[in-house]
Formats: sequence, C-alpha cells, structure tokens
Amino acid sequence: MSRALSWSRFLPVAAMLFVASAASAEVKTLSEEPIPYKGNALPERTKPLLEIGPALLGTGPLDPGFELPTGAVWQPALWVFGQYRTGVDIYKNGNAPEVQEWANRLDLFANLRLSGTERVLFGLSPLRDEGEFTGYHRRPESEEGFDSNFSGEITALFFEGEIGEIFPDADPFDAGGLDLGFTIGRQQLLFQEGLLINDTVDAVALTRDTITIRDHSVDTRLTGLFGWGHIDRDDNERDHDARLFGLFSETDFDTSTVALDAIWVTGGENDSVETDGLFLGAGTTQRIGKVNTAFRVAQSFALDETSPAVDTGTLFLAELSGDPMGNDDVLYVNAAWAVDRFTSAARDPIAGGPLGPVGILFASPGLGDYGTALNNRAENVVAAATGYQMFFNQERTQVVAEIGARLATDADQNDAVAAGLRFQQALGARVVLQLDGFVSRQENQDTGYGARSELLVRF
Repeated sequence: MSRALSWSRFLPVAAMLFVASAASAEVKTLSEEPIPYKGNALPERTKPLLEIGPALLGTGPLDPGFELPTGAVWQPALWVFGQYRTGVDIYKNGNAPEVQEWANRLDLFANLRLSGTERVLFGLSPLRDEGEFTGYHRRPESEEGFDSNFSGEITALFFEGEIGEIFPDADPFDAGGLDLGFTIGRQQLLFQEGLLINDTVDAVALTRDTITIRDHSVDTRLTGLFGWGHIDRDDNERDHDARLFGLFSETDFDTSTVALDAIWVTGGENDSVETDGLFLGAGTTQRIGKVNTAFRVAQSFALDETSPAVDTGTLFLAELSGDPMGNDDVLYVNAAWAVDRFTSAARDPIAGGPLGPVGILFASPGLGDYGTALNNRAENVVAAATGYQMFFNQERTQVVAEIGARLATDADQNDAVAAGLRFQQALGARVVLQLDGFVSRQENQDTGYGARSELLVRF
C-alpha cells in the first residue's frame, strides 16, 4: 500500500514532463506557412532575361526538387542573363597617333543551377574576337570604317560542384572530409588580384575546404589546378602548346586572410625560344585600425631564355583605403614596385599588364582600343596612384578623382604622370552611364589625353 502511494506521488510530475516535452517538440517543428519579411520592404527584384524554374533571388516556398540515387536533392533552374557595353572614345598617349572609335561588347550567359553547390555555366561574347571588338574605328594606320569582329567562340563552359553534396549519403554527419569542391571546363581565373593569373582557361581544379588549425586559423582552402588550353601568356598572345599546373592556398586567421600560390607553366616556343616559367605569389589582406590594407608580392622565373611571354622579375603591391570623412566615401593610396621584368603566368588579351590594380589610370577598360593613361607593364618601375571616391544620390551616383605616376628605375624607361576623372550614374535598375577622362604627360613625349562615354546595360 505504501509503495502504491509512493508511485502516485510521481504521476502528476510525469504528466507535466510529458506535456512540456510535447510542447517543445511542437515549437521545434518548422512551419509550413510562409512568414512575412519583418524588416524594411524588399526592393523590387530585377529579373534576368530568362527564368525557367525557381526564380533567381526570388521569395516564396522552396521548390521540393527531386532526389538523386546518391541522396542529393537537386532543384533545377535555368537563368539566362548578360550585359551589353557600348562606348564612344578618343585616345592619344604620347607620340602615338590619335584613335577614335565606337566599340561594342556583348556578354551572354546561361546558368543551369542544379542545387546550391552544383551548376553548369555557358557563356558567349559574340561581338568580340579575342582583343578586337565590333564597331566603327578611325585609325591613322588603317582605313576608317566598320569592323565586324563577330565570334562564336565559347568564353565560358564549365561544371562545378562539391563531392560531399553530390554524395551526402556517403558522409551523413559531414565528418568524413568530403568537403571537396571541383570544377572542369573553360572558366575565368583570377589569382593574387590578377597579378599571377587574369585569364580564361580550360582547366580542372579540386579544392579542399574547411581545413582548420585549432587556436591558429579559422579556415584554410587548398586548390590544385591543371590548365590544358586557351592559355594567353603575359604578352597577351595565345599559346596553344601551354600547360598550366597550379597549387593555391588561402587561410583565414583572426585578423587577416593570407594567400600563397605557386604555378608552373610549360609553354610552347616563342621565336624559337622555350617559354617555360615558374610563378610564385603571396598576399595578405586585413584591416589595420580604420584602414583597409592588402600587401602582395609576386615572382616570375623564366626557366629557359627570356621572351615577351615570360621573364624573371619581382612585383610588390600595397593597397590602403579608408573613409576619412566617416561616411561612404573612400580615400585610397596604392603603390607597386617592379624589380626587373615581372610577367604573369596567364593574361587575357584585354587584361593589359599586371599593374592594373594600382588604379583606374593603369586599369584596362576592356572595351575597344582605348588604352590606359599610364603604362601597366611591370618592368623596372615604381607606380603609384591616389584617389578619392565620392557617393551621392543614395549611392546611385559616384565620382572618382585620381592622380598617378610611373617612375622608371632604369634608363630605358620614361617617367610619366597623369590625372583622371570617372563619373558613374545608375539609370533605372539595369543601365549605368560612365564617363572617363584623363590627361597624361610622359617624359620626352607629347601630352596624352583620352575621353570616353559608355552605356552598360545588364539584363
């Protein structure tokens, strides 16, 4: 009797625990009803040219998709998008003749999204034939007229994914080290901010992510890459015999991100000279106080004789930026120092030279024959630029004013200085108007100048 009474004391407590457990389980269950966005109103979505399947950056219920035999769930969607650039310009640098032109560029892409980590991307640039663009040109060395540089060459075609996501049943607890990303096909590569590689290459790559070193690094990514075709060398010329082998790493520390890269290129002959090269790079990006900083060093070695495609040299690059006024405006100071002649492992015909990151006076616009205010080749030179970027009209308007210099460190180069201005205005949701202009002065050369207007339409 006493034992029965003792059990009865715990019955109310057991009932309460059961009710609490059931309530907790109900709270943890995800609701099937959509919950309205609780922040400020979302801006109207700008749709791509074509959408089939789930909308790009759309809202609403998730598409259930379908499950593969591997356990992966794919939710296919096809998005077609691109941009059209058209510009009119006049350009003269030093003693070179003046060039006037109207140039056009169209980049089209079809993105087949299979899941959040797997996709196929296809791209064309039909108005561009390598470094030449369709448009009307007036050049002193050739007849004035329309140049139809149409091309059906594929500019992008690759598949990328992650093994752990394609085969989730092989590692259901995500503890087996299957965080291996991979990509294969024609794709744009950019390493060390374009100092080592800035090109579109036929390549296959494997990446191991989420490598952590306790008490030292948050994450490390290692990538091995092999490129077998479509490789342009530092002289911006296609090398059909080149093969590219690369090992790239990037580590996130508490205060900075550090990248270490190594590339070996076995090239074809250039004027009967072998063009094999070794390329190394190191970079660190961090915030020091209120200043954003990036420091990079890149080294190239010509393993045989030197040539326009490959040479031996070192390039140092330092970038500093901040907001001295405490608003969205940006003040930046960039500087580079090239010892001997540094060459990149691969450079697109429209990418110009390795000094492009120094500033807008050194950067190639990637449209037409309009060149740079200051030479962007990295050979025995100190290059620097400082500029101020201002934002207006809720950041729909921006103005960049920049001054720069290129100071030779040997007798074979000329010093040069330049000043430039850039104006950009958003027109609606898809169009940007850009105006550029510069004046330059090179030692023992005529005064250089350039002006261009461009409309960029994204769809």
